[in-house]
Amino acid sequence: MRPVRDRRREAAKLYEYPEHLRGEIDALPRAPGVYTFHGPEGDVLPLYIGKSVDIRGRVMDHLRTPEESMLLRQSRRISHVRTAGDIGAQLLEAQLIKAQQPLYNRKLRRTTRQFSLQLHRGAVTVVNSAELDPARALMVYGLYSSPRSAMSALRRIADTHQLCYTLLGIERGVAGRPCFRAMLKQCAGACHGAEPLGDHEQRLRDALEERQVSAWPWRGAVALEERGTDMRQYHVVLDWQYLGSADTLTAARRIRGSVGQFDRDAYRILQAPILGGLHRIVPLAA
Repeated sequence: MRPVRDRRREAAKLYEYPEHLRGEIDALPRAPGVYTFHGPEGDVLPLYIGKSVDIRGRVMDHLRTPEESMLLRQSRRISHVRTAGDIGAQLLEAQLIKAQQPLYNRKLRRTTRQFSLQLHRGAVTVVNSAELDPARALMVYGLYSSPRSAMSALRRIADTHQLCYTLLGIERGVAGRPCFRAMLKQCAGACHGAEPLGDHEQRLRDALEERQVSAWPWRGAVALEERGTDMRQYHVVLDWQYLGSADTLTAARRIRGSVGQFDRDAYRILQAPILGGLHRIVPLAA
């Protein structure tokens, strides 16, 4: 079987502007939202879901790209959903991709496992999201797709800040003796008393701080107000999980949803808007 790259190159050579989609473009607005490329009517899954602050401009970018000729030839229509701004577009895109699993989307797929680093009394462990709720936990750092990627991040932190692999649990060592990296001057020496353990732990805390997962700061759900040039939306969020959007606060209060596994995509989208103070946040708890 030929490599995927070769098949894509061959498809690009056969590129023709998709005239059959020209009429679809006329219905697309120059405004924020989410767009979907649909295949033949009998297909269960959409082909591709994307978002932009300029739906029409972004879709036209697809149409000009020979490398996407396979997607374009299979597409039969293009639908869209307007949002007030980029936050709503990002949230809706992530939600739809996880729910519908489009053929050509690779990012934002549903993740069944995710991991973080947890610090307790100077010791670092890798915890599974099934065992710990990052929305409520303290001293939890980073969001990773596997234990290996979490440990790789911890190694990078240790290398950058001369932290001890032995004390961090990355490597085994003999208590009171210099670790191998200490002999190479790559560890500040907390493993054998050259650095106080308290100083080592503080440097570890400082290094991890920028990766800390923020605990959910409210007792219940909130509505984040996003205003666009011609549209306003209230995005309902609980424990860093997106439940839906509405055009009015009254409608937002009626949105209900079950909180499942911590969603790191929603967290990354929402952390700055929720904590940044630039948007109105309305608590919805009774």
